[in-house]
Amino acid sequence: MNTSAPLARLFAYTRPYRARLGWAVVAMAFYAIGSAGLAALIKTIFDNVLQDRSQLGRVAWSIVGLNLLKGLGSYGSAYLMAWVGQRVVTDIRNQLYSHILGQSASFFAERSTGELMSRITNDVGQVQQAVSETAGDLARETLSLVGFAVLLFYYDAWLSIFCIITAPLIVYPLVRLGQRVRRTTRRSQEALQQLSHISAEGFTGQRIVKAFGAEKREGDRFARAGHQLFRTNMKVTAALSSLPPLMELLGGFAMAGALWYGSREIADGRLTIGELTSFIATLFLMYGPAKKLSRVNANLQQAIAASERIFDMLDTHTEVVEQPGAPPLAPFTSSIEFRDVTFGYDDSRRILRGVSFRVAAGQMIAIVGRSGAGKTTLVNLLPRFYDVSTGSILIDDVDIRQVNLASLRSQIGIVTQETVLFDETVASNIAYGRPTATQAEIEAAARAANAHDFVVALEKGYETIIGERGQRLSGGQRQRLAIARALLRNAPILVLDEATSALDAESELLVQEALTNLMMNRTSFVIAHRLSTIRRADAIIVLERGRIVEVGRHDELLTRPSGTYAALYEMQLLEGVKPERRMVPS
Repeated sequence: MNTSAPLARLFAYTRPYRARLGWAVVAMAFYAIGSAGLAALIKTIFDNVLQDRSQLGRVAWSIVGLNLLKGLGSYGSAYLMAWVGQRVVTDIRNQLYSHILGQSASFFAERSTGELMSRITNDVGQVQQAVSETAGDLARETLSLVGFAVLLFYYDAWLSIFCIITAPLIVYPLVRLGQRVRRTTRRSQEALQQLSHISAEGFTGQRIVKAFGAEKREGDRFARAGHQLFRTNMKVTAALSSLPPLMELLGGFAMAGALWYGSREIADGRLTIGELTSFIATLFLMYGPAKKLSRVNANLQQAIAASERIFDMLDTHTEVVEQPGAPPLAPFTSSIEFRDVTFGYDDSRRILRGVSFRVAAGQMIAIVGRSGAGKTTLVNLLPRFYDVSTGSILIDDVDIRQVNLASLRSQIGIVTQETVLFDETVASNIAYGRPTATQAEIEAAARAANAHDFVVALEKGYETIIGERGQRLSGGQRQRLAIARALLRNAPILVLDEATSALDAESELLVQEALTNLMMNRTSFVIAHRLSTIRRADAIIVLERGRIVEVGRHDELLTRPSGTYAALYEMQLLEGVKPERRMVPS
């Protein structure tokens, strides 16, 4: 693969900060001038100052001034390059996060949270070193080497050529080393990604881990992944550590040759002791920048490996595409229609097939069926979490693919089985869909959702931080906050996906009452197993293997003895039916 392409794309992120980069180059030039100037003073010290002390003051102040110039150049270039590097990393991380967040639901179904987190943290962090430290070293030390080289050629061109003739010998091992580092770094990033995935799984599933006594098994799993990362990182370290000894050996040959050649030049009167001393000192001074530059290629290869993973992610597009200039959806007033809708993640996996029905404004539609029938997929098409494969969904006879996404989703409220809350205050979670809501509006929504009483009993009331995923609350409390959030959004269309599952009787009663308030005067799509909810529906849609097999009201569908709904009823897959058959504790 062409290494220049990802590097060029990476450094394109520095364009908005060209001015600071320019000043950084100026600071690097000061550093190079100061370094070369100090090397040049060595000749003056040996040839002049040690012979005539009258120049001592001028040379001493020159040393102080050049060190000050070198120090200011070093500080300025390091600070400015770090500033640019941090800004670039922030820009890439923000773009990557927004890009990932904008992908379709199928994107997240195919990737682990640990993998995505690794791209945002570890890969982007690896890139920062290339943009700030490595690029800064490359420019600063290159300028220093140029300054030293000019000085060497000023003293003796032939001696300079003789000493640096070994430089091309370093190029081949540098290239081979860079290729090895790049391959190994990519494996290292993948191992780190696996480590992030395992730790994220362990932390989020810690209750199950403890319940099944699997702490040691999970610890061993993490340790194996950590050992794999250790082995991969040591391969990178071995590669990076191999070049400095090689450079020192070649530098030793160059130094020995310079001493042999220079002594002859002094004997023949063509070179002074000060010039030879300054020449050799300059060679010593060149070793530091050359050593840093030898690692620059390896560091760049590490950055390329990380940036390739970042750009692979940025080039992945599964977003639900909004048409350019799409108009906003007008406020919902009339009907919602699914017209011959088919959906599948690919051609071989059709989840829905030829689904057609129409819902009038204000109606409540219950969607029932066995697990895997396509119920959740059906309601996920309405806010365009996915796009239909064929067919269309129309709101007031307007295809939802023809309107602005934000305006579409602003008219849909969602309460799911898995309640998603954020590690913020109760008030912030309720106002998530309307950040500008007043405290009075937040409290009114909480009251309508039967949440106000338990909220005010919390330590800080509405300002209480509820923990990650609302872990400091019970299941019923989390569900009521989700309902309050949907109430405050005040969307005319409502999607309820198993909103009362896995609740105890008392919590279910409070949640059901809150849901009744929520569904009032709204068009509702309800995935439910509760018979009490289904009986209130204006129509029941029965799904079987992605197709609508029956539509009707509860009593009507039960009159079809061979129907799917009647079979679900008989098998007690609809909760709340035939209580006389249920087990009673003895």
